[in-house]
Amino acid sequence: MKTTLLTSLRADATALRTYVFAALFVAGNIIGPQLAHLIPGGGPMLLPIYLFTLVAAYRYGIVAGLVTAVVSPLANHLLFGMPSEAMLAIIFTKSILLALFAGYAGQLWSGKARVWHVVAVVVAYQVVAMPFEAMITGSWAMAVQDIRIGWIGLVIQVLAGVFTDLLRKS
Repeated sequence: MKTTLLTSLRADATALRTYVFAALFVAGNIIGPQLAHLIPGGGPMLLPIYLFTLVAAYRYGIVAGLVTAVVSPLANHLLFGMPSEAMLAIIFTKSILLALFAGYAGQLWSGKARVWHVVAVVVAYQVVAMPFEAMITGSWAMAVQDIRIGWIGLVIQVLAGVFTDLLRKS
């Protein structure tokens, strides 16, 4: 019997392992940005808040990705004041979109991902989020900052997605 997305979501939402792994990915999304900010301009350049969200969703499903996407920015904000309150809506939007796209792609291409699959996920969440970021900030320059300045972080996200899928095969 073929597993549908809805059946998979229902099972993931009740599985303890989903929340255990989500907690680990949230911890990664708390530690990663702190390390990235040790480098001048490291946050906008490396986009660390999205990395573990992509891996959580791609490998462990949409529910793990959504938990990571929502809890990580909120925990970082409450603990360290970063991202700023003004940026939270943008970070939430991008993180949630990334979790949805990566979770769906992970289920669709499980164990057989190619680089272009992960590139499609990263491009999709960025392109869909850009108009929202432009509306919130009032600036298209801010909306394309992840591509202009954060291209290294986007490449790291693609490599992390491919590596995650390689681990799934073994």
